[in-house]
Amino acid sequence: MVKRIVIHWSAGRYYPSEFEKKYYHYLIDADGSIYNGFYKPEDNDNCNDGCYAAHTGGGNTGSAGVCMCGMYGFKSSSVPGNFPITKIQFEACMKFCAELCKKYRLDVNPNTVFTHYEFGKSNPKTSSAGKIDIIWLPPYPWVSQNEVGSFIRSKIRWYKEKL
Repeated sequence: MVKRIVIHWSAGRYYPSEFEKKYYHYLIDADGSIYNGFYKPEDNDNCNDGCYAAHTGGGNTGSAGVCMCGMYGFKSSSVPGNFPITKIQFEACMKFCAELCKKYRLDVNPNTVFTHYEFGKSNPKTSSAGKIDIIWLPPYPWVSQNEVGSFIRSKIRWYKEKL
């Protein structure tokens, strides 16, 4: 059963690679199109069998991994690389996450919807500690690193109310 959604950026280019599809349940490209990964979220009910999407070290069980393709070459907000998340992509991701929350009957809060970065901060003894996805939102550069998760959840709540 899906208990939470973990949101990522791929640190890749704008369109999902076959490699990336192994690690995320859903991938959103620069144009807002959504692709299925190789595994379904329900495959993460049991991560002991090796047949699951390994998107969040230490937090895969019960988690759906949603990834925005991009951010290859990111160093900082002043050196974002050539593939920054697009506004269309970001909004499509937020709407899709709202649909997933409705499908899986998830409230949108910091325990059920969060970024890989937030998971790593909350779980410093996992391999997710130190992950930087998502610490900056190119379409909304005024959102600080510490406010990204709250901003994302408020967007998802807004979309969920519209469903």
